[in-house]
Amino acid sequence: MAELGCYSPSFKKPSDVLRMRRKRARSEGPNKRTSSPVVSVDGVRPFSPGPLLNAPGRASGGVKRRNPFANIENTYNSPKKRALSHTDGCNGALDGKKAETAVLDGKFREERPNVGVSLREELFNTDQRKLHEIKAPVSLSEDDCLFEDDLFEPERSAPVLKSPEAVCSAAPAEVCLEFPADWSLKTRVLFTSPQSFSWAEHLRAQEEAQGLSSHCRAEFSSLPANIQDPRGCAELRCGFQQCLQYWQHPSLPWLSLFPRIGAERKFSGKCVPWAQDEALQQSLMSDWSVSLTSLYSLLKARLCPYFYLCSYQFTVLFRAAGLSGAKGITALLSPTTRGLREAMKAEGIEFSLPLLEERRKSKELGSSQAGESVQQADSEEVLSEHSENEEEEEDDDDSGFSWLKEMGVQDKIKKPDAISIKLRKEHREVRLDHRPESVVLVEGSNTFTLLNFLINCKSLVAGAGSQAGLPPTLLAPTAFRGATLHTLKARTVNVKTQVRTGYQDVCSLEVTGPIMPHTLHALTQLLRPAQRGEFSVGLYTHEPTAVLNVPISQSSEPPQLECVVQDLGRCGLQQSSVQQLAAPSMLGKCALRQLHMRDYSYSWKS
Repeated sequence: MAELGCYSPSFKKPSDVLRMRRKRARSEGPNKRTSSPVVSVDGVRPFSPGPLLNAPGRASGGVKRRNPFANIENTYNSPKKRALSHTDGCNGALDGKKAETAVLDGKFREERPNVGVSLREELFNTDQRKLHEIKAPVSLSEDDCLFEDDLFEPERSAPVLKSPEAVCSAAPAEVCLEFPADWSLKTRVLFTSPQSFSWAEHLRAQEEAQGLSSHCRAEFSSLPANIQDPRGCAELRCGFQQCLQYWQHPSLPWLSLFPRIGAERKFSGKCVPWAQDEALQQSLMSDWSVSLTSLYSLLKARLCPYFYLCSYQFTVLFRAAGLSGAKGITALLSPTTRGLREAMKAEGIEFSLPLLEERRKSKELGSSQAGESVQQADSEEVLSEHSENEEEEEDDDDSGFSWLKEMGVQDKIKKPDAISIKLRKEHREVRLDHRPESVVLVEGSNTFTLLNFLINCKSLVAGAGSQAGLPPTLLAPTAFRGATLHTLKARTVNVKTQVRTGYQDVCSLEVTGPIMPHTLHALTQLLRPAQRGEFSVGLYTHEPTAVLNVPISQSSEPPQLECVVQDLGRCGLQQSSVQQLAAPSMLGKCALRQLHMRDYSYSWKS
């Protein structure tokens, strides 16, 4: 044992284990084993080690016994035991019901002996029907039980994952004959439908020319409600080409000028001759100023419904009077910084922060409902006093350190200067920078002041980097001075998607580029008859513009829809698109992500 000093005293060599097994086998023998009757208790088979491996009828080998728990029926949660317990519980419930029926039958027969038999038979038949409703247990072999799922508890099984279309069809967010206007810019739109999009590819030269002419002249042809052969419908193909047109300034064929926010990597390595040429930069800005002024003039005359100004830092949306429930011209600017807002204040531009005002109003409404109106009035009075007496606030801050003088340690503790105190007070404003809550709303005549501010603002154009010296991008649905007509890129793809029953053919139409609100609405109007009211849309939003859907609070009643449509009759959009854009925005700071049409009805998710 000296050589085994490092092992436990109960350790046995493999040779010792084999010797003990052979000795036990010789002492017992195959004929000495007796079987005792097995008595089951509550349907559970008791422990039984099973026959030896070297029993008669088996090949000679070791003496290892069979695993007593190899049978699934020895487990606690086997299907047969659940079926047995389930049947016992049902039988017990049925016996109790029969006993209750007998008691009620006796009492009823004492009161009404003629009707007792019919009532007893009715109760018995009801119990029999309930018993037959219980599903009979499914008998499984021992091997099958090891791999079958839980048959009697289906609610514990894992849920089946569904496609976005199946989830939307099962529980649609909202269903309506028209979807809300989405003022955010889209970079990509993907249409999917069980019907083919072959009608949207390989347009003839005459169809392209007709679509361009209809767009420039703002002529719209009506489509039939049901199109049997979309590929042979010339009006549909011309209308599709017409929907893909938009106007842009500046236009550089070797550069994609949308989006501009976060596009430094896309501009790197490109030819930018104006980066080091100040004269060329001034020429570009001069033409850009003329184009922007032309757009605002068209907007004021209601010949252009809206346009976008996309710089490398923020995006501005100008809208004509009557759109989104506003009576006058409105402009939304997002995201902003504290420096930009201070510069706008210095130029005399009056603006508001609609998301912050909405939050403040909701807090005030909650406090008034809670009965805190008195405290709220006191706090408003305190805020007004602070705003009117800024100099007194600074004196109060100075007096706040008077207790240090009384202790004689005023020289040892550094007193915060006026700049630090001001930054601490403006901490809330600084936290808004580059966030959706920093969106700025400008209304009425202040939009013209904002226009002059943007033309003269030096920070509107990047001073360094890959976008240095490049003016912001102007996007509009109608023509303006210096604009270039562009076409969105469209391509069709047919793919197969996996479903429960196998694979299903799905046709898709992808449109990429700066997709404006009227383009999305016009495309859906075309696809309604072409795809027979069955299609889905995946929308990819330019995230900095999602907050442009913020609603505008109105002090008075919004203008009537009929008047707005009549006033914007020459803006270059379809009447149905104007009606959609004239409705007040209801998406908040979110944008549409999915749009579905089923049986000519819309459902959407934002």
